Amino acid sequence: MKNLVGTAIGAAIDRKDGDSGVKGAILGYLTSGAVKSVLKLGLFAAVGAGAVGLARHARTVRS
Repeated sequence: MKNLVGTAIGAAIDRKDGDSGVKGAILGYLTSGAVKSVLKLGLFAAVGAGAVGLARHARTVRS
């Protein structure tokens, strides 16, 4: 469903230029996949940073 939304938005943007919208649909599809991947990596990095912060905090409390 998310890919369809990205495709539709990309096609609508591309049609404003007077083109057929196919190029925009392809770019919208690829962009939705890229955004999904970046969000997963960002979430993973945030969880990792939180774990490191908790470990450092635990180390300073014990000392």
